[in-house]
Amino acid sequence: MYPDIQPYETSTLKVSDIHILYYELSGVKTGRLVLTCLYEILWLMTLTTSPVVFVHGGPGGGCDEKDRSFFNPHKYKICGCEMASISQIILFDQRGSGKSTPTIDSSSACLEDNTTWDLVKDMEKLREKLNIETWHIFGGSWVVSSGSCKKPDIERYFHAKEKDLSELHFFYQDGASHLFPEAWDEYLAPIPEAERHDMILAYHAQLNSIDDSTRVQAAKAWSKWEMSTSKLYVDPSYIHRAESDVFANTLSAFARIENHYFINSGFMRDGQLLEKQEIDKMYASFIRPSPPYSRIVVQGRYDVVCPATTAYSLKKVWPEMELHIVPDAGHSSREVGIAKLLVDATNKFANLQ
Repeated sequence: MYPDIQPYETSTLKVSDIHILYYELSGVKTGRLVLTCLYEILWLMTLTTSPVVFVHGGPGGGCDEKDRSFFNPHKYKICGCEMASISQIILFDQRGSGKSTPTIDSSSACLEDNTTWDLVKDMEKLREKLNIETWHIFGGSWVVSSGSCKKPDIERYFHAKEKDLSELHFFYQDGASHLFPEAWDEYLAPIPEAERHDMILAYHAQLNSIDDSTRVQAAKAWSKWEMSTSKLYVDPSYIHRAESDVFANTLSAFARIENHYFINSGFMRDGQLLEKQEIDKMYASFIRPSPPYSRIVVQGRYDVVCPATTAYSLKKVWPEMELHIVPDAGHSSREVGIAKLLVDATNKFANLQ
């Protein structure tokens, strides 16, 4: 991954009567250039590529400053010349997440008007706000996105790797529990034994309790379960974050929004996005024939949060997709093998306009 960079612009976008999204733009400004001949114009054009939008996980996870480091800032750069196309790294916090408002601690409204398709429409509004015609999409965890799209129908440019019902059952009910029994016991602890037959539903009640202490403790336990299982080698700093009161509001937002989506099955029918008609919609969104590497998915072999079954199933119905299964990784995009392939992919995309 690349060294940390700072955004050159941060702003907000009102997307509904309730929700205001935070977004930021990053990249290296090359300065204003004086062009003296055709060769310099052609050279400058080769420096730029389509912008890339980062779609964070969860849902509810929010963006992190490290997320900018998947992209080479000298390839995704901002040229200070009117004749140069703009190439940006765009990060935004989805509804109720991160720096977007309202948040969990300010209002329960962060769960209102908060569905998968609201988020898709928000991306289209952001694209239009930034006057971007085409962009590359980079996403992970609950969303796998790829491709470059030009003013498509909204369903066509956002392909969500929403957890299907079998994945939800595996991670939150019976499956990953056999691999992480000690972490599973802590995940079970807040839930009365009589309610453990449906852990997502039981947590939904506690995460939406009128009692502050109940909500916070449930959010910590829900988050700690995922953080205890998201890497092949458990990261103690993840565990500490889940236990810390400092991150209580962040964890509450993450846990409540994630649970809200999962109890509603991602606001789509089971297996919807593996159906041929959905794949055909997405394929039709590409603005022109593109090289094979324009659809890339990187998957950890030992990912118990989003198991490899869905990525593999997607590959079977969408054979043009390039699938990499990392043999020594779990779920986290920060694991070495996954991060390397993601950076390789963004460098390939930087050469695809």
